[in-house]
Amino acid sequence: MDRTGVITFQGGALTLTGNEVKVGGKAPDFTLMDNALGAVTLKDFAGKTKIISVTPSLDTPVCDAQLRKFNEEAAKSGSDVVVLNVSMDLPFANARFCAAAGISAAKTLSDYKDASFGLNYGVLIKELRLLTRAIFVVDKNDVIKYIEIVPEVTNPPDYSKALAAAK
Repeated sequence: MDRTGVITFQGGALTLTGNEVKVGGKAPDFTLMDNALGAVTLKDFAGKTKIISVTPSLDTPVCDAQLRKFNEEAAKSGSDVVVLNVSMDLPFANARFCAAAGISAAKTLSDYKDASFGLNYGVLIKELRLLTRAIFVVDKNDVIKYIEIVPEVTNPPDYSKALAAAK
């Protein structure tokens, strides 16, 4: 399912493809790759509140800042909260970024293989095959509590609203 009029990139309209999810709905499953090329699914985080930070690429300043901010917040959160950063970046690039930036509390996960997260959460940019900037907060019962799809991909998300929703 394609959606237009939701996001722009440097002012130009783009198309989101995939299933649109809603607050109050059950979080769809996904299969992502961790930095060691292991498959990770929603079930791997069962019983935890999940802050899912979605970025187009960690090789850009806004994405870099977004992961650093959520890593800082993850370090302060208890063991019942997990911060996941999902992008199309390859696991090798994610590992290199985390090592260079000192990212240890947030988990970087890659959707490069089959775009299951992008399609299941409706955040795959059709024209670029990248994920749009978004935040999802999913509670311990896998119910979606908060969604922000940032209208202009080059702008940062509203960190305070996402963090408030995770509390």
